[in-house]
Amino acid sequence: MIGIAGYGLEGIGPDVQVALGRAQLVIGGRRHLEAFEDWLRRRGVAPVPSVIIGSDADDACRQAAAAAGDGIPVCVLASGDPGFFGIVRALLRVVDRKNLVIVPAPSSVSLAFARIGLPWDDATVISAHGRPLADAIGAIRVSRKVAVLTSPASPPEAVGKALVEARAAVDVVAVCSRLGHPDESVTMVGLDDLATGAWDPLSVVILLGPAGRRIAGWGGAAHDAKPLAWGIPDDAYGHRDGMITKAEVRAVALGKLALPPAGVLWDVGAGSGSVAIECASLSPGLVVFAIEERDDDVARISENASRFGVGITTVHGHVPEACEGLPDPDRVFVGGGGLDALEVALTRLRPGGCIVATFAALDRAAEAAGRLGNLVQVGVSRAKTLPDGGIRLAAENPVFVAWGPEAGSTEP
Repeated sequence: MIGIAGYGLEGIGPDVQVALGRAQLVIGGRRHLEAFEDWLRRRGVAPVPSVIIGSDADDACRQAAAAAGDGIPVCVLASGDPGFFGIVRALLRVVDRKNLVIVPAPSSVSLAFARIGLPWDDATVISAHGRPLADAIGAIRVSRKVAVLTSPASPPEAVGKALVEARAAVDVVAVCSRLGHPDESVTMVGLDDLATGAWDPLSVVILLGPAGRRIAGWGGAAHDAKPLAWGIPDDAYGHRDGMITKAEVRAVALGKLALPPAGVLWDVGAGSGSVAIECASLSPGLVVFAIEERDDDVARISENASRFGVGITTVHGHVPEACEGLPDPDRVFVGGGGLDALEVALTRLRPGGCIVATFAALDRAAEAAGRLGNLVQVGVSRAKTLPDGGIRLAAENPVFVAWGPEAGSTEP
């Protein structure tokens, strides 16, 4: 397997030339094969059978494996380092790694950072190929230096639009296109220019941060920097007539969940999705499922998740049926569904996991505490301004928070 840097095969070394000369089947993208054919013509060598890697890379890999199994020397051509978001992963599904010889070229990401004169050992590299764009945006907004590998389905302008919609604040944007080709370009732009421009879909977009979310209403103003915040004000979310886990209760619940860096989290009876969204924001390694049965709330969860730039999966249905087929959770928040939803969560919780459940009624909360082991009442009084400028405290309805059995416990 040979990685190609830039345009053509002029820069390949003697060992690679020998390998290409021995190949009886060559596999690669259209432009890779055109470069190979040009290389053969300039040497007066007859054409070699080839296979174009199209939309189904697995099919090309199977053809490569079959030919190699028949003893035919096969060479696979790829851009840059084929082990870096490249075809090596697909090949390993059908070829033993001991039978692969990989000769990498500089990756597009290393070239992009070289062009703008920055190190990239501390960068997060995200591929927008074959994944939901919301997942990529969720990873971008928690990183300070990012390289995004864009695609025809998610070109640079789509990344820019999603970041603008997520109210991200990015200090520097560089769009690096056709790196290593005679017509390569490196363009420094603003985030709005990225969103409104028309760019080569196969580019590397470098974003220097903080790539945070502006939080309206937090501290009285919008903030460009990414704060480590939870219990975000209720009015930052769309919700149905105040049906949202209130900010102060949410802050307590998130503390009791003791979020791990990775794993699976369910938000059952998700409502507005505020808990699921803050969990995904605080711990991007979590796979978060927001489970909700109301049609209007399901749509609202998606809108809120897009607004905050996080990737969560919304599951539309009633518990327990909606939970069938979901991976077992490491953490569960039960905001709706009551004791029945709690029982479902207990039967599916992974060892060492934790459930946090909120209740308005003491009898149900007490029963939940008997199952989980811990209970606290959260009572909040919010300041209200009187007509004469004075302040009074208006009590909210108390909420009971039960949690357990392990993470987030009160044990020292």
